[in-house]
Amino acid sequence: MIDMANRIADYFQAYPEERAREGVLEHIRKFWPPNMRSQLAVYQGTGGDGLHPLVAWSAAQLREMEASPGK
Repeated sequence: MIDMANRIADYFQAYPEERAREGVLEHIRKFWPPNMRSQLAVYQGTGGDGLHPLVAWSAAQLREMEASPGK
């Protein structure tokens, strides 16, 4: 899961930072099933060792979205 997420970030890192963040988050939200998104969010919340910074940011956003389901 970490490797897959980091490969997504590697693709988007060529974009300006804001667009890269949006791209990683959008890709994970669109194409990953809810249980994988949740696992990634939990992993980031426990330190997220080895996560690309774009993935870490996206996972933090996922955690916030899970905490506030109306987003």
